[in-house]
Amino acid sequence: MFKKRSKKKKIVLSFAFLLLLALTFWLLFVNREAEQPAAIHENSNVVNVADIPIPSVTEIAIPPGRTITDLLAPCGISPARIIEIREAVRPVYDLAKIPAGQKIRLYTLEETPLSFELDLDAERYLEVDLKSSPPQASIKTRPITRQLVLVEGIIKDSLISAVNQAGEQDVLALMIADIFGWVIDFFIDLRQNDSFRVLVEKKFIDGQFSGYGPILTACFINRGQVYEAYRYELPGSGKADYFDRNGGSLRKEFLKSPLKYARITSRFSSRRLHPIRKIYRPHYGVDYAAPIGTPVQATADGVVTRAGWNGAAGLMIRIKHRNGYESMYLHLKSLAPGIKTGARVSGGQVIGYVGSSGESTGPHLDYRLLYQGRYVNPLSWKFQPAEPVPPAYLADYQNKIKTYRQLIFFPVRFYSFF
Repeated sequence: MFKKRSKKKKIVLSFAFLLLLALTFWLLFVNREAEQPAAIHENSNVVNVADIPIPSVTEIAIPPGRTITDLLAPCGISPARIIEIREAVRPVYDLAKIPAGQKIRLYTLEETPLSFELDLDAERYLEVDLKSSPPQASIKTRPITRQLVLVEGIIKDSLISAVNQAGEQDVLALMIADIFGWVIDFFIDLRQNDSFRVLVEKKFIDGQFSGYGPILTACFINRGQVYEAYRYELPGSGKADYFDRNGGSLRKEFLKSPLKYARITSRFSSRRLHPIRKIYRPHYGVDYAAPIGTPVQATADGVVTRAGWNGAAGLMIRIKHRNGYESMYLHLKSLAPGIKTGARVSGGQVIGYVGSSGESTGPHLDYRLLYQGRYVNPLSWKFQPAEPVPPAYLADYQNKIKTYRQLIFFPVRFYSFF
C-alpha cells in the first residue's frame, strides 16, 4: 500500500515538473517573441534605405558672357522663378555677376529642382536652397589644408620660368614681383643667375592645390645686392606690408614700372626719331611693348585728373600724386571700371589696359612721369621710401622676424601646418 502511494506521488511530482518546465519555456521564448515590436512584422511601416530617392546632379560650366537665366532656364526653371531666386539671393550674393570659368551644380529630384551650388572661387561656393519660397542662400567654405613651404630658384631666362622650374605657378612670380617691384625693375634690372627664396603658404582642398596664401618672407639677390622682405601687420591696423631687416619699408613713392611683365622698346630721350612722323623730337616717356589687354597699374596713390581721348596720345589717363608728381599712361585700349576724372587710385591698382590707340605703330604703353611740372626719366629718378615700421612697434617687429630669418637663411625645405 505504501509503495502504491509513493508511486502516485512520483507521477504527480513528475507531471508538475513538466508543467512548470513548459510554463517557463512559454514565458522565456514564446511570449517574448509575441512582445517584439511591430517593426519585425511584414505589416510594419519600416522604410527601406534602398527605396529613398537620390537627387541627381547636373554640372554646368559657366562660359563668358552668360547670365544666371541662360544657365537655369534650360533646366526647367521658369523666368519668374529665376527672378525670385535672384532677388532672394541678392543680400548674400549678386547673381548678376556670376564668375565665368566656374561651375554650377544643380540638384534635382524627379525633375524638380531642389538646390544649386555656384563656385565663387577654389575655396568658396554659394549654396541656394530652392525647396522654400523665397529661396534661402548662404556662402560655404570648403575645408582647407595649409602648408608652409620654401621655394627657391635661379634666374636663367625670366622670373616666371624660374618659378615654374621650382614647380610653382606663374601667380607666385607675380606675387614676388609685387613685393620687390618698388626696388627692382624686372624689365631692365634682372640678370642671369639672380636668385630668390620665398617662404609662402600653400592651400589644398581635398588634396588638390587651390592657391597661395601670403608670402611671409622673401629674399631676392639682384646683381649681387641682397633684398630682404618680411611681412608685418601693424598692431590694431588690420593691414600688412613688407619691410626690410631693419624695419624700413620696401615701398617707394612710386613703383618701378606700370606693367608687371613687358619689354622696353623705347626709352626717355630728348631726341628720338618719331616712328610715324619721321622727324626727330623729344620722347619724354618709356615705351613698354605688351599684348593688347595687358593690365596697367597706377605707379602710386593719387587722383585721376584726366581719363579719356587725347589726340595723338589716344586713350590716356593722367594722375596727380603727392609731393608734386604726376604720371601719364598713353595709347590705352580701355579704362578699368571706375576710372574717371576725380577717382582716387592706389599704387598697384589696375587703371586700364594696353592698346594701340592714337599715333601708335603697335600695342604698347607710353608711360610718363612729371615732377613739379617737368618731365623726368622714370627709369633713373630716385624716389623716397615710404614710412618705416613705427618706433613703438620696432621691438615687436624685430622679435617676430627672427623666426622668419631662421627659416629662410637656415632652411628646412618643407614645413607643414594642418
